[in-house]
Amino acid sequence: MKAAVLKAFGSPLAVEAVADPVIGTGEVIVDVVAAGVLPYTDEVFSGKRAYRLDLPVVPGVGGIGRVRAVGPDSTRLAVGDWVLCDPTVRSRDDALTPDIALQGWTARGDGGWRLQKHFHHGSFAERTLVPTENAVPLGPIDPADAGLWCALSILLVPYGGLLAAEFQAGETLLVSGATGNFGSAAVAVALAMGAGCVVAPGRNEKMLDELSRRFGPRVRTVRLTGDADDDRERMMRTAPGAIDCVLDLLPPSAGTEPVRTAAMTVREFGRVVLMGGVGMAGGADFGLPYPWIMRNGITIRGQWMCSRDAVPRLIALVRSGQLDLTAFDVTDFGLDDANEAVAHAAAEGGPFKVTVIRP
Repeated sequence: MKAAVLKAFGSPLAVEAVADPVIGTGEVIVDVVAAGVLPYTDEVFSGKRAYRLDLPVVPGVGGIGRVRAVGPDSTRLAVGDWVLCDPTVRSRDDALTPDIALQGWTARGDGGWRLQKHFHHGSFAERTLVPTENAVPLGPIDPADAGLWCALSILLVPYGGLLAAEFQAGETLLVSGATGNFGSAAVAVALAMGAGCVVAPGRNEKMLDELSRRFGPRVRTVRLTGDADDDRERMMRTAPGAIDCVLDLLPPSAGTEPVRTAAMTVREFGRVVLMGGVGMAGGADFGLPYPWIMRNGITIRGQWMCSRDAVPRLIALVRSGQLDLTAFDVTDFGLDDANEAVAHAAAEGGPFKVTVIRP
């Protein structure tokens, strides 16, 4: 089969023939129809993000495709089914603390590294091998819309955070990093889940205006100044009442101060979920006042990606009409143009935009 291969950090992808995946028990082979390209893919391939990848590798974080073959322990999937390939691969021998790898992307700890050795290659290929539980049925879709369904991989990140926070309909959410790729997706997902109000702070005035235009009065934007005390007061004043939950999705390039400022807008007994990349590139540590956390009963939760049940639940949210994928603008590239797709995602990717490789 043909695939795009990353052979060394800092080198372009090589589109070439590689061995076909070989199926085993507990595995599914999927014909990849569309694979999303994240806006920061170039930073991963250059080595700037220092992701753990065993090279050479076929990269790519999840995708949309059709089942080509199933293992002997599959009881529901059938050849030809449309599926989302969930990139979050979890070890099966510890239900409480499973090791995790993002297939074709990175790994957490030594256990995740070992997991990546087996489920090694990602979705920038004609076919991919995934764990049976990671091939999640979509139901019938129009093949022309496969790229649009790749938006699920973006939406799943904030959805996982909101489920971890036990976010409820009618609550007020503040999204730290609301003008970014994942942050803007968080706004859309929270509203689909029934948020009473979403407070969206940021410095990108054009994107703040776009959020207001897209979603109307349930979204209240705040233009940040960089003064922590002033920004915190303005965010709290913008909300219609107490802020129940704060979801942070700021990237590694952001400092810790904006995260802390946003977190400290939450109400007494409120929840703060940390999902961004702040601190992963070094720099000052993130710190919150011990007395403030203790006396106000604040719950602080870290969340990487999402739980397994989040994937079918998000698909159901789309199928119900609560979450509209047509809000995303899709740009397609062929597999031979994989390097152009990476460059396009870096230059043109962003909120409500999806760059897709169609093998």
